[in-house]
Amino acid sequence: MFNSLSERLSLTLKQITGQSKLTEDNIKTSLREVRMALLEADVALPVVKAFIDRVKDRAVGQEVAEALNPGQQFLKIVQSELVHVMGEQNEVLNLKAQPPAIILMAGLQGAGKTTTVAKLARFLSEREKKKVMVVSADIYRPAAIQQLETLAAEVGALFFPSDSSQQPERIVRDAVDAARKQAVDVLLVDTAGRLAIDEQMMAEIKALHKAIEPVETLFVVDAMTGQDAANTAKAFNDAIPITGVVLSKADGDARGGAALSVRHITGKPIKFIGMGEKTDALEAFYPDRIASRILDMGDVLSLIEEVERKVDKVKAERLAGKIKKGKAFDLQDFREQLDQMSNMGGLTGMMDKLPGMGQMAKAGNQLQGAEKQFHQMGVIIDSMTPLERHFPDKIVGSRKRRIAMGSGTQIQDVNRLLKQHKQMAKMFKKVGQKGGMQKMMRGMGGMMGGQGGMAPGGGLPPGLGGGKSPF
Repeated sequence: MFNSLSERLSLTLKQITGQSKLTEDNIKTSLREVRMALLEADVALPVVKAFIDRVKDRAVGQEVAEALNPGQQFLKIVQSELVHVMGEQNEVLNLKAQPPAIILMAGLQGAGKTTTVAKLARFLSEREKKKVMVVSADIYRPAAIQQLETLAAEVGALFFPSDSSQQPERIVRDAVDAARKQAVDVLLVDTAGRLAIDEQMMAEIKALHKAIEPVETLFVVDAMTGQDAANTAKAFNDAIPITGVVLSKADGDARGGAALSVRHITGKPIKFIGMGEKTDALEAFYPDRIASRILDMGDVLSLIEEVERKVDKVKAERLAGKIKKGKAFDLQDFREQLDQMSNMGGLTGMMDKLPGMGQMAKAGNQLQGAEKQFHQMGVIIDSMTPLERHFPDKIVGSRKRRIAMGSGTQIQDVNRLLKQHKQMAKMFKKVGQKGGMQKMMRGMGGMMGGQGGMAPGGGLPPGLGGGKSPF
């Protein structure tokens, strides 16, 4: 998301570097470039105008702080105004209600409502420790009810059965009764969508809203629809009191217009953002973090939170203890580190959140090649016996041929993996010694090479395998 916007803004900010003062003349070109970048990202025109005016008012005549050059000062102003446009801070769900707290999900067909219901159910059960029930009032789309039932089982949420022969209002009333009897904390109601806004759709959603009086009404919108998303959200908000927006499919080729337009046009906060197809790919929306991503300043806080949630702490502690005792880092450890990185969204998912790495994350071909090699490494290790994983030095001759055949690779691929493992094992050995961390960091400097910081041979970048996390 924000790929073209981020790239254009990065180039623009470089152009202004070197000036001793920010004046109307020397930021004129930069502001024009920022305006064009926002328009190309399909940000609504009123939002663009308001944004540019605010940046100009703050930037013109402002002396450069001692520790900042003009480019950095301008960057600071742009970041601050991006945060302002998107809502200043994260706004959490209001679940302070007599159980069950009812959340009504609305939106157009194809926006990803049903998948978002499942993601939100998982988010609430895993992170908020809530008992969640889901129900579908979509009696029009074929297999909509079955889809939600399947997803509910996947995320561990209770599912209230419904049927296409029933009336939506009756379905949701019965679901509320069932939720009360089963001591459910949160009831998520999936509603029918349409390909476009129409009177029948609005009448039905109004009736549902009146029947259950939800504490939250979330509008799910496809991030790839740009400013149209904001206009659609406004139309829904005129019909029913929307309390927040969920941006779905933000991991796709989204230009960013929706994220920068919704708050300004509707006055409603973006509460969540969907960053992938998996049911765990839902993030709370933090305007400051998203602004940092847009400007390629990274999102380290989100990365840390993701590590806390997704890293297998038992395995990480076991590896840390093993290294401290001076035991060898074997291929089973290597395989577990590859799994940990995969759980974090792979290289692309991690690098997008690291400061200054956004442009590298956009170098799709390089990263795809690296991801493919990581997958191949995992397959090769899976083709080994437990003995070979724990004692890599035994992998010679016929063993290499057998492993290559079993993994559908070549002997040179097996050799490359063994070489990469040996390099990592040396680093981990240094960590266990006195002053080991400093020695490892010096060693890493020598190992960094290839494209995008990859180690020779296309293996795992040094440092992605140690301590209590894969970093």
